[in-house]
Amino acid sequence: MHQSARRLFTPIAPTYQRWATILSLGQDPRWRAEMVASMNLETSARVLDVAAGNGAIAQLLAARGCRVIALDQSREMLGPARQRGFTAVQAGAEWLPFDDDAFDALTLGYLLRYVADPAGCLRELVRVVRPGGMIGMVEFGRPRSAWGVLWWLYTRAVLPAAGTLLGSGWSAVGRFLGPSIDAFHRRYPDEAVDALWQSAGLSEVRHVRRSLGGGLIVWGRKA
Repeated sequence: MHQSARRLFTPIAPTYQRWATILSLGQDPRWRAEMVASMNLETSARVLDVAAGNGAIAQLLAARGCRVIALDQSREMLGPARQRGFTAVQAGAEWLPFDDDAFDALTLGYLLRYVADPAGCLRELVRVVRPGGMIGMVEFGRPRSAWGVLWWLYTRAVLPAAGTLLGSGWSAVGRFLGPSIDAFHRRYPDEAVDALWQSAGLSEVRHVRRSLGGGLIVWGRKA
C-alpha cells in the first residue's frame, strides 16, 4: 500500500470511525453491515479483516461469533481494534504474513484504491482463503446522472470544507477522497470490478450499489 495512504490516515486515527460515519451521512455503517450479513458466515469461522482500521468490520464479524484477525498497515489505526480485544497484525495487504488457505473468509474495506496493483493485491488476498471461502468488500461508489452532480459537489466542496473545520489531518482527507474515488471508478467501472475479481480466482461474483450509488459492496467465493 502506498506510504502516502499511511501518512494520510495516521493523524486521523483517533477520530476516524466517528467522523467517517458522519461525513458519509450515516451510510458507511449500513454498507459494512450488509456486506458482513450477506456472507452467511458460520459461527467460529476464522476471518481476516484487511485494511481493518479501527475494527468496525471486525466488530460486526465478532458479533456473529467469528474468530477475527484485524490487519492494517497503520499501527495508529489499529490501536482501537487492539483496545477492543482483537488480534491485530500490522502488515501491508500486498504481502500477507499467512499461509495459503489459512482463513475461512476475508473482508476488506476501502482498500483497492490505495494499492499500486489492485489485481495483484486481490490475488494475494484470495491466496490466504480456503477453497469455497467468501470474500466481501465495501467501497465508495460513484453516483450517476443527477445524483452524480450532487455527489461531485459534496466531495469537492463540502468534504474539503468540513475537513478544514475538523483539523487534525481531516483537511487532507477531505481533499483526497473525491478525486481518489473518481479515478478508481474510471479505471474499474462495474463490469471491470467483476472481471477483476474473477481473474483473481473468485466465482459467484456479485455487486450491489447502495445509497443512490454512493456505496459499492462486492462478494465472491474462492473457486
